Amino acid sequence: MIGYNPKDWWKLIFAFHRSDTFRFLLPGIIGVSVYTGVVAYIENDIFHASFKNTTVVHSLVGFVLSMLLVFRTNTAYDRWWEGRRLWGSFVNNSRNLALKLNAFLPKDNPARETLRILITNYIFAAKEHLRSGVHPKKLIPLGQYDADFYSNKKHIPNNIMGAIYQEINNLHTQRIISGDRLILLNYELQSFSDNLGGCERIKRTPIPYAYSLFLKKVIFLYVFTMPIGFVIEFKYWAIPIVAIIFYVFASIEVIAEEIEDPFGTDANDLPTDSIYETIKENLEEIL
Repeated sequence: MIGYNPKDWWKLIFAFHRSDTFRFLLPGIIGVSVYTGVVAYIENDIFHASFKNTTVVHSLVGFVLSMLLVFRTNTAYDRWWEGRRLWGSFVNNSRNLALKLNAFLPKDNPARETLRILITNYIFAAKEHLRSGVHPKKLIPLGQYDADFYSNKKHIPNNIMGAIYQEINNLHTQRIISGDRLILLNYELQSFSDNLGGCERIKRTPIPYAYSLFLKKVIFLYVFTMPIGFVIEFKYWAIPIVAIIFYVFASIEVIAEEIEDPFGTDANDLPTDSIYETIKENLEEIL
């Protein structure tokens, strides 16, 4: 995720970052400009066409298309924001769990270090699970919980959470943690799986295919029929007009596509790497 100052207007206006849709859409903008120029030459210089009210239809359709794009953007942003809330919950609940364990466990109990590493590994595994998958060798090894322990596992976060439950149950069996305290720990432990399940729901449930397909077709038809009418009224000035309209409409769709799956490594995705580092530092300080 990119950090920036939203009040720095001039820097943002003239900035060109790899996440800027202008870079991604530049070939399309050039193609639309050339296409509009060809249509303008054919209609004005060869056929000398003289249609009337050529922009009325596109004005009406443009309003409807704008409403569709607003809905598309809001839906994508809702998914992005829900993902951010879930990862904020990871931060809060990991702190709460660590604070409770710090209070419940003696300072010299080795389970403190074991649980700290397991919780850290769980957050890291959750982050990678939502991307391209977890590589066991990147997890922090600890006794029996080494790379071999996680090998051939389809859902590594589940296995780590199972190990956390087992370690805490052992503490309860050894009467280091009482039953009442075990109940107090249960909420944070359960919230980890709930949060990850919410993230998986966002990632594995994209915008319905029919809706996405329809919207792209409408944008394509709208932009590529626009020069036919606009060049009669605006002549060759239709070239920048159509190019700008294409950039605006297509950019909204491209941005929505990027943020609707917010757990990757794109520039506008959630900063899960920095969130993981924050949680790791908190656990090291508390436990």
